[in-house]
Amino acid sequence: MLSKAIIKLVRSLDQKKIRVEKKLFVTEGNKIVSEIINNQLPITYLVATKEWIVKQTKLPKTEIIKVTKSELKQISFQKTPQQVLAVCNIVNKELHFSDLKNELILALDNVQNPGNVGTIIRIADWFGIKNIVASLSTADIYNPKVIQASMGAFVRVMVHYVLLEKFLVKMKSENNLPIYGTTLQGKNIYNQKLSSRGIIVMGSEGNGISENIMKILTKQLYIPPFIAGAPPNESLNVAIATAIVCSEFRRQQNL
Repeated sequence: MLSKAIIKLVRSLDQKKIRVEKKLFVTEGNKIVSEIINNQLPITYLVATKEWIVKQTKLPKTEIIKVTKSELKQISFQKTPQQVLAVCNIVNKELHFSDLKNELILALDNVQNPGNVGTIIRIADWFGIKNIVASLSTADIYNPKVIQASMGAFVRVMVHYVLLEKFLVKMKSENNLPIYGTTLQGKNIYNQKLSSRGIIVMGSEGNGISENIMKILTKQLYIPPFIAGAPPNESLNVAIATAIVCSEFRRQQNL
């Protein structure tokens, strides 16, 4: 039975302060919940329709609340709810600097749109990037919109919230990692030799990379428009730009 207490809990998890306090977050939809189950992430409540439950060959050992579609709609964050919603435990992931020195890492500088952050996590997963570091002002990974946009990729990509400027300085000085950033003043990415290890900084939607972070960059990169001399657009969407940059880094790595 879907109690008032469960409804209140789920709806409250839209707020970051409640997620932090309860150490819980919400996921929705068959694909994402299946990723959670297959990766054995801890689930506190599984709320699902009878139709979804009977199709499953593997169910987690947790409390399963059977609901109707109309009941599910009461707690869903989606305009068109799917058949299942899970309330999951937040598992703290420790950041080990030594594990990052030979990797390609993404860094998000004040990327605030949850849809963009979720899509970037999905892009990182596609290109085999296992770690993302994010400034404290970047959208919370456990925001329901971030989780939804990641399409389950968040179970494989670790997102660490750090004092970004301090982190980049440390990685640059102690591990000699190159720090790349995308800017309108940068050099054509397709004419640059790119490393298989390093940190790629992606800036905020409205302001790009912040001034303090810009000073730390080893190399500024620019994604040129396809048609030479075309009137410049304002900028590419940060998630689209991330996909293009990651693709070029990986392409050069495989040459």
